[in-house]
Formats: sequence, structure tokens, C-alpha cells
Amino acid sequence: MDFTSEKFQRKIEPFKFSSTEDQYTLFLEAGSGYLTDLFESRSDEGFVGNGYDWESLAEIFLAEIYEGEDDSFEFDSEADTFVVYSEDGESLADFALAFKEACEDEGLIADLFSRAELR
Repeated sequence: MDFTSEKFQRKIEPFKFSSTEDQYTLFLEAGSGYLTDLFESRSDEGFVGNGYDWESLAEIFLAEIYEGEDDSFEFDSEADTFVVYSEDGESLADFALAFKEACEDEGLIADLFSRAELR
């Protein structure tokens, strides 16, 4: 998979994928408006759609749905950005596609989010 291609980048929007010589990064600007309604559905519990909320959702996705090399992923989210790193670009690109697909499935992502934990 050519994860440097424009086609790949468009498939995972609004997530972004970048790389350096030895590390690959998937990130999302939290508060960008993506899945706002999902996070608002649990706002009374403190969810706001920040990077930590996205990280919690991604971890549930990894644990319950994704069968990739999740042990090669390292999260480093902040309040304003969801971030996951890996030294394995192919694995992270596969995760990016699968996670974006799950995010587009309203029922699936709502079900996963119901088990996300506030940080």
C-alpha cells in the first residue's frame, strides 16, 4: 500500500498520515468537527472529543475489532490532537484504513464508544 499517495490520504480524511525516516504517525486534530455528535452523546460524562477521548475510542477498537499488530502502536495524544505512532508503516496504514471505516459505520462506532473510558 502506498501510504504516501494522495488517494490513501483522501481515504483516511480527516485523519492524516505522515512519516519520518524511522517512524510513522497517524493523527487527527481533535475538535475538527469529525464525529462531534458521537462525543456529545456522552458529554454529561465529560467526553468532549479531545485527543484523549479519541485515544480511548481507538483502544476499544484495537481490543475488540482490529486484529493487526496493535502492540507496535504507541499513543501520544494531547488535548488538541489524537496521535498514534509506529515503526511499522504498513501496519499503521492498515489500522488507519480500518479505524476510518469503523468511524464511518454509525452503529459500530457508537457501540464501541459506549465502552470508552474517560481519561
